[in-house]
Amino acid sequence: MTSTTATAGLTRGVESAFPAAEYEARLAKARAGLAERGLDAAVFTGPENIFYLTGQQTPGYYTFQCLVLPARGEPLFLLRQLEVTNFLRNTYIAEYEAYGDGTRPAELVVDALTRHGLTSKRIAIEKGGWFLPIAFYEALSAVLPKLEDATGIVEAMRRVKSPAEIAKIEEAVRHADAGIQAGIAAVGAGVTENDLVAEMMHAAIKAGAEYMGMEPLVSSGPRSGVPHATWRRRRLEPGDAVFMEMSGCFDRYHSGLMRTAWVGEPPKLAREMEQVVLGALDAAIAAAKPGATCAAPHIAAQRVIDDAGMTERYRKRTGYSLGISFAPDWGEWQVASLHDTVDLPLVPGMCFHVVPALREYGVFTIGISESICITETGARIMGATPRTIRVA
Repeated sequence: MTSTTATAGLTRGVESAFPAAEYEARLAKARAGLAERGLDAAVFTGPENIFYLTGQQTPGYYTFQCLVLPARGEPLFLLRQLEVTNFLRNTYIAEYEAYGDGTRPAELVVDALTRHGLTSKRIAIEKGGWFLPIAFYEALSAVLPKLEDATGIVEAMRRVKSPAEIAKIEEAVRHADAGIQAGIAAVGAGVTENDLVAEMMHAAIKAGAEYMGMEPLVSSGPRSGVPHATWRRRRLEPGDAVFMEMSGCFDRYHSGLMRTAWVGEPPKLAREMEQVVLGALDAAIAAAKPGATCAAPHIAAQRVIDDAGMTERYRKRTGYSLGISFAPDWGEWQVASLHDTVDLPLVPGMCFHVVPALREYGVFTIGISESICITETGARIMGATPRTIRVA
């Protein structure tokens, strides 16, 4: 089905995250990015970039959808028939084509490109995203003369957030604050990890959160010393560490927050690690200023950790960009990371989750983080949850 009009009875863009003019400006900037690379059109398949350019959001991105954006001319959206109503409520894109189940996506895209006279042109696709199956890429490559790479065009646009975007991240931070604080308040002997997550999710959702790009990370006792462990029904015992990390979500914009609690007084090593983590967090935030690079906060945090003789406990980046996310992640790993290999300059409007954590592997983790926004004078902390280990 091809249509340039809305289905009767539906108001276009009624659930859009931004006004139509915002998307027009983003599309114009993306077209300029295509022109800079000498491209005639791009096919965008990543749900984050699609959302940024059009406002389309659905948990059904596991089925094929794409935005065909010519360097000159109007965009075309291809999507599953079941998603049309959602699309019309979320976007202002005039031209779309819907397909029924059983259609081969590559054939659909080639047909659309052919009808728009683009198959002989320089076409690009996001080669660095999550959602580009090898079979789909090979099918397009067999028909198109040369398939260029569109990776990075939209990601670069997403790095610096507008005031309206920052306001949405701040709402997501409020959700995470509510969730983590509820989880901390529920910690106690006899409580299960599931009980904690239930309290966290209830509080975050009640505060206004939508579905997040990734589940909360909650683990206790020896399990808390395992990176990225998720809840597994374990019942808390006296002497247990409890690690918690979660995001909030508002109009697909995410936050991040991690905290540590203890059932009883933490051991001496845990308190020592807590001081190092707090020092690393403060150092990273102090180094996150305009004119520095994304490497500076990581180097500052790593120096504190190294000086404390805890280098082997810290083998990861110090933060990642916050913004638009869909499962399987709540961060913008494609947009920017705080690590010594990243030389991107920090600019006012960038937002990050700063995540120093130290581990006694297989025993416990001390993790304390903040969501920050880069301003003209430095980094602004957006959250309000106390940092120190909470003793239950």
